[in-house]
Amino acid sequence: METIHTSEIRQGLKVELITIIWMVIEMAVSVAAGVAAGSALLTAFGVDSLIELVSGGILLWRLSVENRSGDLEKVEQAERRASRVVAISLSLLCAYVLISSVYGLISRSKPESSILGMGVSGAALLIMPYLAFTKRRISKRIHSPALAGDAVNSITCAAMAATVLVGLALNSFFGLWWAEYAAALVFLVWLIQETREAFEESRPGD
Repeated sequence: METIHTSEIRQGLKVELITIIWMVIEMAVSVAAGVAAGSALLTAFGVDSLIELVSGGILLWRLSVENRSGDLEKVEQAERRASRVVAISLSLLCAYVLISSVYGLISRSKPESSILGMGVSGAALLIMPYLAFTKRRISKRIHSPALAGDAVNSITCAAMAATVLVGLALNSFFGLWWAEYAAALVFLVWLIQETREAFEESRPGD
């Protein structure tokens, strides 16, 4: 049983490392493409990648603590800190989606077509669900609410990627510039619920 637990922790370390590497790439490409295309949501997608990067770094630290020492008190302390950062990162994500979407609709900002943006969002749509489901599975095995919360971040990233991809495609092929903003606001309803649940899980004693 101990061997299985250790193996799962190492898998968690591996998946968080992959997350961090991908987030660095996604952040750089998305922000550059968003600025070039004048796409507020694509730029926000890059900011989301930064939030994911912070979250992944915290989870990598949390799993490293458990893998190195197995000190229960130290692990629980790391767990609480990681859970809180994950919850706060989801809150920041809500704010960025709301602000960028409302601003885009009010200002009638019409983002240009971005092949690079479509490429990175399409890649994220393939990569992030795999990472999310892997994190969810491992979190159940090692009883980690923080890792489960980070899985929510990853699936959120995939949902945002789908929103960006569809929005850019509708804008490019049909001239529906408002599509990505409207889709993001609908998506925000689900995101707020997930954020509330993440905060509940980060409370001491939960």
